[in-house]
Amino acid sequence: MSQKSMRPPAWLPLLPLLLLAALSPAIGHNKCDKAECAALKEKIRTIESKMRSGYTRAQGERFETRLRELRAKRYKICR
Repeated sequence: MSQKSMRPPAWLPLLPLLLLAALSPAIGHNKCDKAECAALKEKIRTIESKMRSGYTRAQGERFETRLRELRAKRYKICR
């Protein structure tokens, strides 16, 4: 019975580079532009203020849709 030498896979030295490449979009995606974050926050506050003063059903649906879009954008940009 001969023993084969235990050699690591050929791709193992490349593993750190592969991980870095896979995580790069997630790392680069977290750019926080303070001016844009402040503008988004102000837009959200404006819509919330309008909602407190009363609105029709159609207006309420538009407000909710716009708030959802702004909050999603704020989540992506302002983390």
